Amino acid sequence: MPRPSLTYRVEDGLRLGALLWRFGPGWRMISSAMLGGGVGRREWVLNAQVAAGYSRMDPVEHLDALGPGGPGVGMMTAALVERYVAAADGGAEAVATVGLGVPTWAASPEGVPDPGVPYVPEPAREAAGGGASEVARGAVGAGDAGPSVPRPGTINILVAVPVAFSDPALVNAVMTVTEAKTQALLEAGFPCTGTASDAVCVAVREEGPEEAFGGPRSMWGARIARAVHRAVLDGARDWRARRAG
Repeated sequence: MPRPSLTYRVEDGLRLGALLWRFGPGWRMISSAMLGGGVGRREWVLNAQVAAGYSRMDPVEHLDALGPGGPGVGMMTAALVERYVAAADGGAEAVATVGLGVPTWAASPEGVPDPGVPYVPEPAREAAGGGASEVARGAVGAGDAGPSVPRPGTINILVAVPVAFSDPALVNAVMTVTEAKTQALLEAGFPCTGTASDAVCVAVREEGPEEAFGGPRSMWGARIARAVHRAVLDGARDWRARRAG
């Protein structure tokens, strides 16, 4: 996986960051992101910070304008994107931005609101502390600063492996990422399966023999699971420590 570049822009009166991974040609990706979601050839991945309470009705166009052009994947977060966590296992690499302001159970009773963690103001102008041992938090979501308003939160995960996958293996890899994420959250003490706005992107090589399986007991699926688990576990613990501090 290429190292991400970090840039800033001024938008809505805030200094907002964006992480960009330039993969270049030769990659296929599967993603749940609004921009570049689905399965296909992609050359970059963007994780862009936006203001909490983001309400634009053209997020795809917005992300496209922030990207470098050409086919890519774009995700959004309301947190400081420079606080991310990276982990690797046997050639599988994972990067997670973990925000848990509104943790959720996937199967929740209809009409019952998700419990939110109390809002803790954190200015977007806070100095960057970039590093692979730090976590980016937050997600696109509504919420104004206030003592009783939950802080938006999301978990965005990017995974890259240096081999080709079949389409079914790609789908299986997304399942593996999600299972490893939930395992990490539970181990970190968060009673949830994630947040309602989590996004996933898995990047694989376009050429070469295709791996037929991506489950947690396949060779590459197991490596993906361990890398994602480590990144999310470290990110969740860091998120909690920052709130406690």
